[in-house]
Amino acid sequence: MTNTIAFFLAAVIIGLFALDYFILAWGLPILVMQRLITLIDAISFWR
Repeated sequence: MTNTIAFFLAAVIIGLFALDYFILAWGLPILVMQRLITLIDAISFWR
């Protein structure tokens, strides 16, 4: 992954969260954290 691609992906992700915060009000950070907790639970099973 080049720096250009990394900066572009970071800008898209930050832009999506900003759009959600100011306009959409989907509660995207909560959904992301719920999915992350589910992923951590699934990974901890294999440990």
